[in-house]
Amino acid sequence: MRLKDTGLTAAELKAQVKKYMIETYERMDFVADYAEGIYMYDENGEAYLDFYAGIAVNCLGNCNPKVVKAVQEQSALIMQTFNYPYTIPQAVLSKEICETIGMDKVMYQNSGAEANEAMIKIARKWGIENIGPDAWHIITAKQSFHGRTFGAMTATGQPESAIQKGFGDLTPGFTYAEFNNLDAFKAAYVEGKTCAIMFEPVQGEGGVFPATDEFIQGIRKFCDEKGILMLLDEVQAGWGRCGDFMCYMTYGIKPDVVSMAKAMGGGMPIGGIACTDRVATAFGPGTHGSTYAGHPVSCAASLAVLRELKAGKWPENAKKVGDYFAAELAKMPHVVTVRHRGLFVGVVLEDGINAVEVKRHCIKNHFLVTAIGANIIRMVPPLTIREVDCDEAVARLSKSINEVAEGK
Repeated sequence: MRLKDTGLTAAELKAQVKKYMIETYERMDFVADYAEGIYMYDENGEAYLDFYAGIAVNCLGNCNPKVVKAVQEQSALIMQTFNYPYTIPQAVLSKEICETIGMDKVMYQNSGAEANEAMIKIARKWGIENIGPDAWHIITAKQSFHGRTFGAMTATGQPESAIQKGFGDLTPGFTYAEFNNLDAFKAAYVEGKTCAIMFEPVQGEGGVFPATDEFIQGIRKFCDEKGILMLLDEVQAGWGRCGDFMCYMTYGIKPDVVSMAKAMGGGMPIGGIACTDRVATAFGPGTHGSTYAGHPVSCAASLAVLRELKAGKWPENAKKVGDYFAAELAKMPHVVTVRHRGLFVGVVLEDGINAVEVKRHCIKNHFLVTAIGANIIRMVPPLTIREVDCDEAVARLSKSINEVAEGK
């Protein structure tokens, strides 16, 4: 639906949203009318260079033709059914995911938070069945972000943030340790109680901090020594974002369970977990489920994404172009450092250069990014971008930073 189809002006549409919707986001002051490739277009047909990509969702760009075709074709066959008959997109997708990432089993969910809930649940149940009745505690990282359902938001290591405050008692069974500090995670382990260690290989909401090789490989070894599970949240980092199909592949390790979502659907809502056979035995009939999980249309879209990521070698492009982009960003004035893994990019600005103000100026300059905390700009562009697109992004971001620095 386009704005012209509603009979409303842009101002009337904005007023309608404010009147009838519960607002938990700071809106950008334009109407997203349509999108294509690496651009989003407003109500006036003005193009915005989209390096937000639906928060790391549109990995092949906005409205990728192959994903759109898969959605259209599947919608005309079976749009939705319950999870009792075998459905074709589910079956074909599950095989291709497992063969691509080296896992044994997949369980579909609808979003990243739900995928993390499923991962938490299967780990706790596995711990109780395989370690002991008290083995349902999970160690997670400080400054992490795992979602906004009760289990996922408690797993999030930000106790003083709006994510956790004001909701009453949180879910018990979580302990937080400093990210990239192997000794801190080892110290948090409790014999007979800890069933798993869970973290993001790249902390996104925490400021774009990639795990070090020493840390992630050390956690894998420690989990093996203690007989507990290694859980990786790759909701943002997976599906090509960091230079391989899954981020853990860039570290040369494999977790026991990995969660995924966002880019998995290329614009359609889908998430899931993938795990080894020994963990999968913890879930059986009645232990977990979801009405929409494994939605045929979302699975068809995901299959199109998976095949195109591999055929186009877009994870490899993410690494190559990501390295180029980070190097160019580091040359800009008022930049302290650039952290990245592939096309998961964080730009740390000098003190006094407010990232939220930079983001607002970027919008005025028709460039879509997001701000993390006081001084970090985060970008998760489509994996299909080229070096020339990075050059354009650097020009628009540099202009926006300079405007803030000059008090314009």
